[in-house]
Amino acid sequence: MRNALALLTPEGLGGVVATVIDNNPGMTEGTAQRIVAEAIKFVDAAAQFPTTRIAPSKVVDEGWHALILHTELYAKLCEGLGRFVHHYPERPDPERFDEHVITRTIATIEQAGYETDSDLWTSPTKSLVSVVAQCQHTPPGGCGPIRPGNCATTGE
Repeated sequence: MRNALALLTPEGLGGVVATVIDNNPGMTEGTAQRIVAEAIKFVDAAAQFPTTRIAPSKVVDEGWHALILHTELYAKLCEGLGRFVHHYPERPDPERFDEHVITRTIATIEQAGYETDSDLWTSPTKSLVSVVAQCQHTPPGGCGPIRPGNCATTGE
């Protein structure tokens, strides 16, 4: 199995973990690091499988948001993965909810060579921890929850 945390420098990882903690007072460093690890796995899977419709859990999305806030680090991560993974936030809407997206995302992350932390890949009502992230992810044009690059180039 691959080590997602090895994709960041110790300093970079520490900064992203600190951002998660700052946004979620009372969260332990260990929990924040687990969230960041799953976010890195998610970004790597999205980069490796750009046509697969995946999305983070609400908890993992918190880690992805923290990664993105560290713009230089996030750009270097995506460059190292071979593809920039864009973020398309939308307010949650039950009408757009894909009940299979978490299962598909976990399978894609495992296909990318990682073991997932199942406690962090649950529905918002069963989350291990409460986080501030409040968005879903559908790029303009509705071409899937997450899409690296431009939807127009994928034919969807």
